[in-house]
Amino acid sequence: MGYLGEDIPKLGFGFMRLPMIGDEIDIEQTKEMVDLFMAKGFSYFDSSWGYGGGKSEEAMKAAIVDRYPRESFQIATKCPVWTVKTAEEARDMIHTSLKRTGAGYIDFYLLHNLGDSRTQRFDDFKMWDYVRELKEKGLVKHIGFSIHDKADALDKVLTEHPEAEFVQFQLNYDDWESPTIQSRKCYEVALKHHKPVIVMEPVKGGMLAKLMENVQKIFTDANPDVSPASWAIRFAASLDNIVTVLSGMSTIDQVRDNVSFMEKFKPLNQAEHAVIDKVRAALDAIPHIPCTACEYCVEGCPQNIPIPNVFAAYNRKMTHNDLGSAKGRYGLATTARGKASDCVACGNCEQVCPQHIGIVENMKTIARELEA
Repeated sequence: MGYLGEDIPKLGFGFMRLPMIGDEIDIEQTKEMVDLFMAKGFSYFDSSWGYGGGKSEEAMKAAIVDRYPRESFQIATKCPVWTVKTAEEARDMIHTSLKRTGAGYIDFYLLHNLGDSRTQRFDDFKMWDYVRELKEKGLVKHIGFSIHDKADALDKVLTEHPEAEFVQFQLNYDDWESPTIQSRKCYEVALKHHKPVIVMEPVKGGMLAKLMENVQKIFTDANPDVSPASWAIRFAASLDNIVTVLSGMSTIDQVRDNVSFMEKFKPLNQAEHAVIDKVRAALDAIPHIPCTACEYCVEGCPQNIPIPNVFAAYNRKMTHNDLGSAKGRYGLATTARGKASDCVACGNCEQVCPQHIGIVENMKTIARELEA
C-alpha cells in the first residue's frame, strides 16, 4: 500500500552540524554541499527552530530555498516548546521558522525532542491541536514528532496521538540493542503503529565514522573500498518503512562520500549484517561516554561548560588510553569556558540529554582525572 515518504530518497541532509567560519555558518561551502546533494537526486533537508540559534534555518533559505524550485526539495523543521515558557511563544515558533526559511510552508513539521518530562509540555500547551490547525491551513504538509526516550514512552505517545503521521528517533547499529536508547524496540513500536520513521543519528554524531583501529579493521577486512559511515547509514536505510536517513554532514567530502554509496543504494545483505554484528560486539567492549554532541545540554548550563567537548576530550583517554592528548583537548575546550570542576550539579543538562548520560557524575570524574 506504500507509506508516507516512500518516494523520498533515503539520504537526508541534517542542517545541525554545518561548516563554520568562527561563529558563523560557512554559507558558500554549505551551498556547494547542497548543490552536490541535489545534483545526485536527494531532496530532504532537516533543521530546527533552535539549531545554531536560528542560523541553521536561515542557512536553508540562503542555500536551498532561494536557489531551487520549491517543489524540488522537502524542508523539515522542529518546534522545541520545552525551551519557552508560554503557549504563545511555542505557537509563534512556526512563524519564525517560516520567516527564516522563506519556504512558504514546511513539508515535515515536528514537535521536537519529546521524552521524559518534556513530553507533558506539548500537551499543556495544546500543541497537538495547534499543529493540526497548521496542517489545515496549509502551513505544514505533514505533522509528526521527534523523541529521545525508550520504547514504552514512544508507544504511549503514538497511542495517545494517532494523528502523528511519522516519527523521528535515534537509530543506529551501535544502539540497536542499547538498554537506554533502544533503537530496535523503538523501531518495532513504530511499525506496530504503522508510522514511517525518519532516522536521526545513524552515525551517532560521527562516532561511527571514526572508529578505533581494531574496530575499523573489521570493516576494512570486509570491504577496503568503503567508509565506516557507509556501513552505518546503509544499516538504517536497509530497514522497512524509512522516510529517510539523516546525515549531519559538515564538509563537502562527507557529502561526496555519502552520496557515493546512497545514489544507487543497495540494502545490506546477510554477510554484511554479520560484519555489523561483529563490529557492534567490538564496540560494546570499549568503555566510553556515549555523547553525540547534540549540545542540548549546553544551553541551560549556568556555568557555561562545553559539555560535549569535555566528553570528547575524556573519551580520548577512554578509547585510546591517551591521557596526554585528552588533557590537551580538554585544555583547549575549556580555555574560555567553564571547566568540569565548575559544575554545580543543577541537573539541567541531564533533563534534556537524549543519551540519558549521568553528566554530573561524569563531570566529577573528568575534573579529577583531567584537571590534575
